[in-house]
Amino acid sequence: MRPFATLAGLLAALLIAFVSPSLAMAVPAPTPVTDHCPYRLGTPSPVDESEVVAPGATTPTPLPVPTPVVGGERLAGCGVLADPALGPVPPRLTSAGWLVADLATGQIIAAKDPHGRYRPASTIKVLLALVALDELDLDAVVAPSPQDWSQEGDSCGMGPGGHYTTRDLLTGLLVVSGNDCAHALARELGGVDAALAAMNAKAHALHADDTRAASPSGLDAPGMSSSPYDLAVIFREAMRNSTFRELIAMPTYRFPGYPKRPDIPGDKNHPAYLMQTSNHLLLEGYPGMVGGKTGYTDDARKTYVGVVERDGRSIMTVEMFGLTVGSNSYWDQTKSLFDYGFRAPRDVSVGTLVDPGALATPPGAPTTPTAAAPSHTRTVVAAGADQPTRGAVHLLIGLALAFTAAVLLLIGSRLLRRR
Repeated sequence: MRPFATLAGLLAALLIAFVSPSLAMAVPAPTPVTDHCPYRLGTPSPVDESEVVAPGATTPTPLPVPTPVVGGERLAGCGVLADPALGPVPPRLTSAGWLVADLATGQIIAAKDPHGRYRPASTIKVLLALVALDELDLDAVVAPSPQDWSQEGDSCGMGPGGHYTTRDLLTGLLVVSGNDCAHALARELGGVDAALAAMNAKAHALHADDTRAASPSGLDAPGMSSSPYDLAVIFREAMRNSTFRELIAMPTYRFPGYPKRPDIPGDKNHPAYLMQTSNHLLLEGYPGMVGGKTGYTDDARKTYVGVVERDGRSIMTVEMFGLTVGSNSYWDQTKSLFDYGFRAPRDVSVGTLVDPGALATPPGAPTTPTAAAPSHTRTVVAAGADQPTRGAVHLLIGLALAFTAAVLLLIGSRLLRRR
């Protein structure tokens, strides 16, 4: 039996060495391949039950895909879209979708799956801020509710008996991504349903047609959706508002406190405290950082949209469905995208961020027309594969070895019968 045992051990070692790496590729790896447009209609599969529809409620249908493509036909591509003359895009980007654009001109320098649909997480708070800036009085005093300070996730620190202005709430919304502030602002807008309706109407007015806000804060909820393209359009519009620019640039802010709660034995007064921004690049003093908005949920993974200004030029980046993997920091990936954008000549373009009113949608029309890139831009585009899919290679090797193993096992069994 010894020859057979030796043979079996060798085969087992080979299968472990080659087949198990193919299985390991099932976990998130750097630079996910999206060339086959897996998120054209809907977002990646959820990892928890946060998007389970309540009993009796209707499951949201996928948003229609606009035809022609908003921002230019080249943006219909789901892989990497970039000018080959710029050299390769930054390596080891873990975001499934990303975009780099010139904030002033709206020209998209490069992108990956720009209209792919992903969960925005807290970057959707930029859309809420836009609506609140349009409709609410910044100096109005808001009394908090138990629903506000009971919200899941990041918090500004609201509490009973506290007094907060709309400006306080907007600042907390953008600086520390407070979900309690998001809920309070939604109440001031007429309630969560009214706030979501206003947010989605604003997205539609901006031609952000991949976007559907399903919660004011960005917490995962059925039907939540956006895209790198849409987040860029929304953030660009927000940056035109001087108050938004002021708030998004704050590295710190002293948020009001609230008195001790008589219903909690031994509770003490909760004084004002100095909150710090969740935008790590602003906090670390990254050169030229104007401001940005972070996001994270288990289903959305890491999301980000931000702007850096250098030498009179402002570059915006968007990242969606990303991760920090080992030493490959998400923030380092963000920096590499900014650096790539600043290296690009001003005439590079793979598409355009549309302006409100630039596209005329006929009444009742189901589709959105496309804005063409200006004729002076250089639009040579490479729409190539993101990265060789090592998982597929390992899988093929594993299958070949499995076949070889079966043959060798058959030979071994015959040798044993002969013995």
